[in-house]
This record gives sequence, C-alpha cells and structure tokens, in this order.
Amino acid sequence: MVLRDPSLSLEQGHWFKLICGASYQYLPAVRNLALVYTLAGADCIDVAADLAVVAAAKAGIAAAQIGREQLQFADTGSNAHPGASNAGSFEPWLMVSLNDGEDPHFRKAAFDPLHCPTDCWRPCESICPADAISFQPTHQPPGILAERCYGCGRCLPVCPVNLIETVSSSPGVDAIAAQLLPQVDAVEIHTQIGRVQAFADLWQQIRPCLNQIKLVAVSCPDGEGLIAYLKTLYEIMQPLGLPLIWQTDGRPMSGDIGAGTTHATIKAGQAVLTARLPGHVQLAGGTNQYTVEKLKEIGLLRFQSQFAGDLAISGVAYGSYARQLVMPLIEPCPKLEQDLKRLKDA
Repeated sequence: MVLRDPSLSLEQGHWFKLICGASYQYLPAVRNLALVYTLAGADCIDVAADLAVVAAAKAGIAAAQIGREQLQFADTGSNAHPGASNAGSFEPWLMVSLNDGEDPHFRKAAFDPLHCPTDCWRPCESICPADAISFQPTHQPPGILAERCYGCGRCLPVCPVNLIETVSSSPGVDAIAAQLLPQVDAVEIHTQIGRVQAFADLWQQIRPCLNQIKLVAVSCPDGEGLIAYLKTLYEIMQPLGLPLIWQTDGRPMSGDIGAGTTHATIKAGQAVLTARLPGHVQLAGGTNQYTVEKLKEIGLLRFQSQFAGDLAISGVAYGSYARQLVMPLIEPCPKLEQDLKRLKDA
C-alpha cells in the first residue's frame, strides 16, 4: 500500500477534504463519516470546534486504521503482528472550524413545534438533508434535533407560516482554543469581506496555539473587494510559518442540490489564483461530482500543468455532497458496529 502525506497532496494538487459541518454535532454520524472517508483516502477532515465532536472524529479515524491493519495482515497471510504493517500509518489531518462573526455555517434552525398548524403538510421535514426535523412518534420531543442540524437553511423559506428562525451555534473561541487546538492538526477561519478587525481579534486569540498545528485555512465567500480583503488578512497573519489555504466558498452547503452549484466556487477560485496570493487555493461550497470534471475541462488541475508555476487548484473540499453520498450506508448501521467490534477483538 502506498503511503500518502496530506502536505504532499496539497503540494501536488490532489488534496481532498471532507467537511462534516461547522455546527454538525451528531456524534455517531461524525464518527462514521470520519471512518469511511479515512478509508477513502481523505487528506483532511473538518469538524465542529467541539471537544466531543473532535473525539468522535478521532474514534472514526482510529477505527479505520484498525481496519486497514487487519486487511493488510489478511492480504499478506503473514504471521507477523498486524501492528507491524505500515498500512495504518497514514492519517488525515483533523481540522476544526472557527468564525469571526455571523456565518451560515455556524447556525442551527429553531422553532417551537407547538405553534405549528395542525393541518400543516410539514415541508420542512421532507426538505431537511440531515433528517434533523421530525414529527414522527419515535422522535420525542418533535421538531428539530439540534445536534443533526448543520444550518443549511433550506427549511426557512418552505415554512408556510414563517415559524422557523436560526440561532448561532458558535462557541466562544477563548473558552475552547487552549483545550481544542492542541488536539487537532489544522484550523479554518470563516470570515466575510469587511471584517478586518474581527478577524484580527480572532487571530490574536488563536496565535498562541499556532505552534501546535500544521495548517491554517481561511474561508471567505466571493464578493466585491474579495482580493483586497484577503491580502489584508494575509498581512494580519504574518509571520505565519505554516501552510496556508484560501478556501473559496461558492454556495455553502449546496453541493447535493445540482450540477450548477459548483460554478460559483470555481469562479472565485480562478479570481484568487489570478491574484497570486501566497498559499494554496482549495474549492468548497457547492462542490460535487461535477467539480473535478469542470476543473479538467478548463485546465485548472495541477497535474495538467506543464510547469510548476502554472496557476492550478490545490484541492477540493466536499461537504453536503460527500455526506449525502454515504449517509444511507452508515446511519444507522449496526453491521458496521459489529464489524468494527470484530476487528478490535481479533
């Protein structure tokens, strides 16, 4: 088995990140998503800045490593202990997301189900991609299961009586940075154009922990003045001394909707590439099965470049599309739990 290094993937242009969701706290799903996408070869797994969520993701990564070692041991037919194999030595980097202000990634839907009309056809329940809204007898109390909600907002416009609102789910950074950042490999800061002071304040809070991580990413949606804003952020972060990713967030949490959602993030990615900002450019927000196909079509993948200096995308992050792709297989999945227990006991 060929070993892979996340930093090498970034340099070579085939970096692949899984976004579990900055406010997604459903621990069984986070754990199983981390397990599946570690086995699939993800270079980075991005989760909510929550100690329990980080622990769940680590458990999934560890379970995947056990599976790799056992499979390698079975394939070789050797009598050697499976721990001697190199198959389990690759781990994706674990990233947590922070924000410097209001952001759709750091919110949850909320409403009082007691105020719902009795004759409502409940379109919110059917449209929710995370199965976070339920009025079924097995779900008590009815309404929103907050830990499953990742803030996509699709339920807001479909409510016939405009009952649903959003609440911020972002914890205070000063309360978690010292505990959390030493347990992960990377941090991503979500920001928006015009928040120079808010970004600078957040940066000062996390700067003391930078020597304990391997990567910093900045996620910002496109808009007028994007390049000038990112250049200002780059100056604020100096001296950095770490790899830096600019995440061009096209249409947040929309990759599972349709083919067209990938265009916005590619457009923003092209703008950042053309500006030649120091660091790597990685797509997110609306990415799906069409993203790489489109990048190949316009020649923005690094392996297509003939010269090292050519402008190219360093990687792609997948969120809602990646989750929807495997969730029917892993939740609920008693067989997966049985297989993991068997591997641990072997």
